[in-house]
Amino acid sequence: MATTRPPQGVTGTGGTGGSSRGGGAGPVRGAARAVGRALHFPVTKTARGIRRATHAHGAGESGLGKLIELHAVNGAGDVMITVALASTVFFSVPTDEARGRVALYLAITMAPFTVLAPVIGPLLDKLPHGRRAAMAGTMLARALLALIISGAAASGSLELYPAALGVLVASKAYGVVRSAVVPRLLPPAFSLVKANSRVTLGGLLATGIAAPIGAGLQAIGSPWPLYGAFVIFTAGTFLSFSLPAKVDSAKGEDIALLASDERHLHGSRRKEPSKQQEQSKRPGLRTVGPAVTNALGANASLRCLSGFLIFFLAFLLREHPLTGESAAVSMGIVGVSAGVGNALGTAVGAWLRSRAPEMLIVTVVAVVAGTAVVAAVFFGAFLVACLAAVAGFGQALGKLSLDALIQRDVPELVRTSAFARSETLLQMAWVFGGAVGIVMPLNGTLGLAVGAAFVAAGWLGTARGLLASARHGGRTRPRVA
Repeated sequence: MATTRPPQGVTGTGGTGGSSRGGGAGPVRGAARAVGRALHFPVTKTARGIRRATHAHGAGESGLGKLIELHAVNGAGDVMITVALASTVFFSVPTDEARGRVALYLAITMAPFTVLAPVIGPLLDKLPHGRRAAMAGTMLARALLALIISGAAASGSLELYPAALGVLVASKAYGVVRSAVVPRLLPPAFSLVKANSRVTLGGLLATGIAAPIGAGLQAIGSPWPLYGAFVIFTAGTFLSFSLPAKVDSAKGEDIALLASDERHLHGSRRKEPSKQQEQSKRPGLRTVGPAVTNALGANASLRCLSGFLIFFLAFLLREHPLTGESAAVSMGIVGVSAGVGNALGTAVGAWLRSRAPEMLIVTVVAVVAGTAVVAAVFFGAFLVACLAAVAGFGQALGKLSLDALIQRDVPELVRTSAFARSETLLQMAWVFGGAVGIVMPLNGTLGLAVGAAFVAAGWLGTARGLLASARHGGRTRPRVA
């Protein structure tokens, strides 16, 4: 006997209760899905936007986009630790005592570099096939050190100081490895300056986003920014291994040999040189041609000016604030100007298509020197802020160009050591400038004249060599420079 189905929408008595229950659950589930979509959409949209920006113009295919994201994580974690360790002691003690504390700070900042150049750089050179692991190690080390600092800060333990130094060492080691791997991830249409700028800009943007978040966590409690740093660096540990495998493989990569090495290889009849002879041929910064050494000298003058301005203006504006402003506001104006200039220099580097880093260095150093002279002659609040901005701009673009020259001219065999040595020399210049700034009389015109002299000396000593290198296309002619 055939059965008949009830018309659509008609149910029996037994089905009424089920229908009402389903009808009640349906709207609830629908509302839950709507709320989930509303909460999820901003996150996914932001993530997609970030991914599109970091992977644009071939950076996704080459793997540079992954490095940009990793560097953003690095910047966010570092700023969390910086926020946690920041204090206002500088303004709470007399000027003479503050000078002593700042001098101690300068000495502390040099400590990581006592091992970076002679130990860490050569060690990383021996791990060309383990660079992802090396970057992951620097992330994991900072994650653990953040927890140690959180406990030490709460208890007042002396562990705080070696842990803070360990964070500095790990941060610098990460920076050295990151700079060394950029050539392996270079998109076809990118210059090295542009690639370095993209990576640095990602770190700056992440720092700008993470800084207020860290300040908010600090308001909740002093350990919270450090807990945030632990989470960020832990994520960075895993993200390091998401970089392309070619970071750990030199396959297809041309190793730039020095001219002297090429002559030795072609002229020698011995097919297998001894280990001692092979080590004696390892090139260094002094053997890579004038472009890198002159660029390093020019950047050292900019870094010297940076250290000088930071500490000289800190003491000067504390005693003689800008017209109508307090000491803290005056320093804030100068600091913001320098930060804006630095960010703008990085952004310009990402936009430029120039393939002559030497010309960029000569130009920015000349502009900074001219601005410093004008600020010294017509000393005033506006010109001080302008000098801070121009100095930040020049330092950012000059450093990006120096990195590009090292990546272009220094052989892969010792590139990591070259970055470690260049970072050490630049830090020494910064500390020297800062030390001069600490002991200078608090006279604005005199102080800025000294700063202008630092940059002018660097420009006069290196411009000719850099221009000659630019005319000859550098020591080598790689795929992109």
